[in-house]
Amino acid sequence: MKEIVIETKIRACQMDELTPEEQELVVIAKSQTKNSYCPYSKFHVGAAAKLDNGIIIRGANQENAAYPSGLCAERSALFAAGANYPEIPVNTLAIACYTDGHFTENPGSPCGSCRQVMLETEHRYGKPMKVILYGEKEIYVFESAAALLPVGFFSEDLEG
Repeated sequence: MKEIVIETKIRACQMDELTPEEQELVVIAKSQTKNSYCPYSKFHVGAAAKLDNGIIIRGANQENAAYPSGLCAERSALFAAGANYPEIPVNTLAIACYTDGHFTENPGSPCGSCRQVMLETEHRYGKPMKVILYGEKEIYVFESAAALLPVGFFSEDLEG
């Protein structure tokens, strides 16, 4: 038996330490929380995905009384990017969470399904996708979606 150690590098910073492009994405992700439809959880999530061509795709979580029918902000943005710009890679995804009248103190962490979609998006285009998780106290920046899901599942895993 062998032991495998997995390390994840996270840059923890403040808004003024982000690049102007990163700041713009965070501001858009924060504004997208207003477009969230979350009458059940009351947990508003906004996302902004910047494509390599500079276009920014917006997403917000959308809940449904049939709970599995809802969709997270991250996936709504990434799926819209893939549907509308299938040949253009996503280079950065920013995510913000708002609940109880304020943005969360700590960065919100994407669910497992969103992490898998982020990883597949990155894998699909063969290049890293930066992920920025906004929190009022600090912001986490991951240089790659693989840092959020280091042992991923890919199309090659479906082959015998």
